[in-house]
Amino acid sequence: MAVQDGLTGLLTPTVEGLGYALLGVEQQRTADGSIVRLYIDSEHGIAVEDCVAVSRQVSDFLDVEQAIGGEYTLEVSSPGLDRPLFTPEHYRAYIGAEVRVRLRALVNGRRRLSGKLVDATDEFVTICIGEEKFDVPYKLVERARLEPQWP
Repeated sequence: MAVQDGLTGLLTPTVEGLGYALLGVEQQRTADGSIVRLYIDSEHGIAVEDCVAVSRQVSDFLDVEQAIGGEYTLEVSSPGLDRPLFTPEHYRAYIGAEVRVRLRALVNGRRRLSGKLVDATDEFVTICIGEEKFDVPYKLVERARLEPQWP
């Protein structure tokens, strides 16, 4: 998570300077290098043109700063219906919502959790699955997303 946190801190001024909020950054290693994925948002939503504008500016910035070692593919995306959750503030905004969480290590014998988000402190998030509650420290969260509910 430290690499993504470092990239988030590095890229936030550039993205905000373009008029968008940087929700978070994901980085995945691939056989050819890595994929760097940025999630952006604005009060008016995100269109393809917004992603293109941010991609151009961030790509130039990353190349000049040499912030990514080796080859990388940059992807810029809106958060979508299955919005990713990165910070305690993101979790708090969606208390009561259904979420999917993938963990870095087992918690109560589970590595994947899918249930209701019932609490979010500065240290951990609480997810309820049926009658069972899971208190998960953020450092153990590999990835968390909202689970869209369809009628």
